[in-house]
Amino acid sequence: MHGRGPSHRMPMVLYRSRISYVMFAMLATMAAVYVAGRLWQDAQNRVFLVKELDRRTGQGLSAISVDDTLKVVDCRHQHKRLAALEMELAAARQEGFVGKYEQGTVGNYTRKRLMAVIGITTGFGQKNSRDAIRRTWLPTGSALKKLEKDKGIVVRFVIGRSANKGDSMDRAIDEENSHTKDFFILNDHIEASEELSKKTKLFFVHAADKWDAEFYAKTNDNIYVNLDGLGAMLASHLDKHRVYIGCMKSGEVFSELNHKWYEPDWWKFGDGKSYFRHASGEIFVISRALVQFISINRSILRTYAHDDVSVGSWFIGIDLTHVNEAKLCCSSWSSGVVCATV
Repeated sequence: MHGRGPSHRMPMVLYRSRISYVMFAMLATMAAVYVAGRLWQDAQNRVFLVKELDRRTGQGLSAISVDDTLKVVDCRHQHKRLAALEMELAAARQEGFVGKYEQGTVGNYTRKRLMAVIGITTGFGQKNSRDAIRRTWLPTGSALKKLEKDKGIVVRFVIGRSANKGDSMDRAIDEENSHTKDFFILNDHIEASEELSKKTKLFFVHAADKWDAEFYAKTNDNIYVNLDGLGAMLASHLDKHRVYIGCMKSGEVFSELNHKWYEPDWWKFGDGKSYFRHASGEIFVISRALVQFISINRSILRTYAHDDVSVGSWFIGIDLTHVNEAKLCCSSWSSGVVCATV
């Protein structure tokens, strides 16, 4: 009896082992089928999503992942929110719900937006005119900084570079500026009388980048300005978002080549050859919004022979306020003017 035990149990052990192998094989097969099915389903879902994205975006040859698509959607959503906030801010400005002076904080320093930046166009060989201005209405040294701090007015002489950069004319301006520190040098502009319109445009572009102000003014170096009177006059226009202020005029367009005010593009002003309404180039002021418009569209804004005409042409078709300000008619010598021609 003892000797028959092992031989009697052997078939049963083999039978049970075969059942275990069969069950394991069945489970493995089912698992493989399940995994393969899930992978196939995921692949089909991805193909469907890509095709749907291609159909909706019209990019039939591009394969955009779902993650990339979600990023694009989120970016568009944020862009719409930003655009809506900008519109609300613009509406608030026009309704007067934004303070006249905006505060900006850099670290622990809080700055106030400037009232005005004034650019005095000048040129090589005009040091006598600049010195006359320094002796009369433009402070020098520490008083120039005090003017900026106390009254929020920045004044600089605006000049370009010589065609032969680094020559004696450039060195003379650099030497003068090292003492007076009252120049705004346009390094990307070649100084030339026929390029005054481009110079004026570059002044506004670079001034907007350097200083944050309510107004930006351009004047000539033969104009004397009453800064207190100018500041008071500008304060009365702080409620206007887009404003163009000056001694407004229009007049004949001259097509004669030898005329002082010759306009090469005279034919663009019609058969009547009459200029549109624009501010005199002696001195005029534009608001911050208009300077930003010039800066954004600098590459497509056309310049004419004269800078006052050029600036006026840029604002045709824009919803803005033209202010014919008698106080800026420098040649009139009437009471109340804030400037004078010498």
